[in-house]
Amino acid sequence: MKLPSQATGSTVEPNCLEDRLQRFATIWSRAIFPVTATSLTRAEFEQHLLPLARRLSDALHSRPSGTAANSAAHAVGAALVAAHCTDPDALSRTLGVVDAYLVLYCGNGQEPAEDSRARCARLQHAIAAGYAQALRERTLSEQEAIARSALAARSDAMEALHATETRFRAVFEGAAIGIGIADLEGNVLEVNDTLTRMFGGLEHHVRGRKVNEWVHPEDRPNVWDLHEELIRGEREHFRIEKPFYRNDGTVLWTNLTVSLLRDAEGRPKYQLALIEDTTERRLLNLRLRYEATHDALTGLPNRTLFFERLEKALTAGEGNSFGLCYLDLDGFKAINDSLGHSAGDRLLVEIADRLQSCATAPGEMVARLGGDEFVALTTGSDSGRDTIRDTSRDTEHETRELAGRILGALSTPVMLDGREIRVRGSIGIVEGAAGERTPAEVLRSADITMYRAKSAGGNRYEFADPEADARAITRHGLTTALPAALERGEFFIEYQPLVRLGDGSVHGAEALVRWCHPQHGVLGPDRFIPLAEHTGLIVPLGRWVLQEAARQARFWQDQRPAGHDDRTLRINVNLSPAQLHHPGLVADTVDILERSGLEPGALCLEVTESALIGADEDLLKPLRQLAEMGVDIALDDFGTGYSNLANLRRLPVSILKLDRSFTQGMQQHPADPVDIKIVEGIVALAHSLELAVTVEGVETGAQAEQLRELGCDTAQGWYYARPGPPDRLHALSLADAV
Repeated sequence: MKLPSQATGSTVEPNCLEDRLQRFATIWSRAIFPVTATSLTRAEFEQHLLPLARRLSDALHSRPSGTAANSAAHAVGAALVAAHCTDPDALSRTLGVVDAYLVLYCGNGQEPAEDSRARCARLQHAIAAGYAQALRERTLSEQEAIARSALAARSDAMEALHATETRFRAVFEGAAIGIGIADLEGNVLEVNDTLTRMFGGLEHHVRGRKVNEWVHPEDRPNVWDLHEELIRGEREHFRIEKPFYRNDGTVLWTNLTVSLLRDAEGRPKYQLALIEDTTERRLLNLRLRYEATHDALTGLPNRTLFFERLEKALTAGEGNSFGLCYLDLDGFKAINDSLGHSAGDRLLVEIADRLQSCATAPGEMVARLGGDEFVALTTGSDSGRDTIRDTSRDTEHETRELAGRILGALSTPVMLDGREIRVRGSIGIVEGAAGERTPAEVLRSADITMYRAKSAGGNRYEFADPEADARAITRHGLTTALPAALERGEFFIEYQPLVRLGDGSVHGAEALVRWCHPQHGVLGPDRFIPLAEHTGLIVPLGRWVLQEAARQARFWQDQRPAGHDDRTLRINVNLSPAQLHHPGLVADTVDILERSGLEPGALCLEVTESALIGADEDLLKPLRQLAEMGVDIALDDFGTGYSNLANLRRLPVSILKLDRSFTQGMQQHPADPVDIKIVEGIVALAHSLELAVTVEGVETGAQAEQLRELGCDTAQGWYYARPGPPDRLHALSLADAV
């Protein structure tokens, strides 16, 4: 096609030339953009080529054509390389576009076509030359940069390797733990100074040896199995506590960590051992363990170690048995109080030595539980037993012999500060088959049994009895439940009438406390009064009984019809020895009488004969004060305390209550004449001292008649009525009939 300028031969207008340059740049960019490694878009790349197209146009129009034009074309070729048009197709496509379109779009139409074509060909050569030169320089520059980078990287790698080796050597030599490297055959190749010092300080005693030469009898069974797995590449590391022999024969205890080192292809190559010396720490732990499991005074095993051994004996499995002797010294507190704790400690040390000499057979041990309590454990010395029954029989025999040896060892007096001290002990024995009881249950049974031996007089041993254990556990449970029972109102009172033997009328009643226990039901006073006296609860409990009985007696008086009987119903309340010694007895009694409105003459306080045997004036003073107020004092259970009858004159009592043992001989027919004579004599003595006589335990009419004939004043017992609620006694008092 022919452009207008070429057809007419006129000069191209500037604006028209700029459009043609833009068109040339567009064709050029479309040709080479696909093979150009640039981040520009095609439109941006086209604008980048527009100045290069202008330079080619100027070079094509230059007069005369020469070096300047070639330089411009040469620069265009270099610019293409700078624009990342380095693909071989980029040059050929550029030359093709220049050859086809440069003259067409940029020629002036005034020059012969042959000249323009020749000039364009020279420009193409210059472009190719500039492009080739720039590409060569760029390639050389990149190669030089790569070479410099490779050299720098190699230098950095050498420096890093040197630094790494320096650091490794510093760590290896200066580490506080022993480090050793061995090959897979176990040959020790490298060791640091710390490891050398651990094994005695001579390097040749460590380097060159084989790892498997360091076998120790106390090695864990699997340590060498773990080592073989590591050598085979089946594990990467293992850690274990291991002892070693030093060159002087001493033992080095360590925490050993062994790791597998692999080569670049991942194949096992070396083994690395890190060894921490724990010998001192182990000795310290053993010392602390000994101190934690042994008594500081006697050196015997303590409660902790004993329970560990007992637990082991009880979980030994079928066919095993045990025997246990629980020892408590009799009267040791008196020795401490009289001779001092220092002497008591020396006595305990001597006793511990003797006990230790008694338990020297296999399976026997002695421990101190605390204070003057010791325990001996035997698990039997015969390991070839066949049955549990045979084992139990053998263990029982061994335990009995062990207890006998202990009592025999205690029988020899101990010399303390020039004094001869005789020591006695009470032993509770528990034996049986393993697996039947827990350690706590065994020790509890032994403790209960020991106290049974102590209650039987001491200096003896007793075997455990499950029924006795159950009773003791029940007693303990009742003891701990007593305070809360009083707060919750679980106690109540039953009343048993006192009957005048002369006319059979109701004289009064004895208040008898009962406990309505949530689990055990109704309990009589014989089940809990001794426990209340032991714990001191008898004082508030007795005060409550006196208060309730006085209130009830006043209620009975208010309910009796006018003119029914002028005689006042009496209420009898028991006083325990602890209440007698309580300083508030008189004040509490006066307060209760005033609050209830009950006259003192309607109250009778019963005190057992045994509580007043040998009583001094300080104990009798509160009773005298109450008697002077008009309160009757009855001497309960008379005839069981073996008191001097002459003492009756000095006691502030007004009533004698004969024990039920005197009436038992009167149940038979004919009545025992001896019992009759005794009762007759007591009644005559009491009446001569102006004392009334009450008899307990009357169960038959024949007894009642016989006692009436002997002159007894009042009686109580099942013949008249069993203890019951207050409303029943009220009905009896109204009827006055038996």
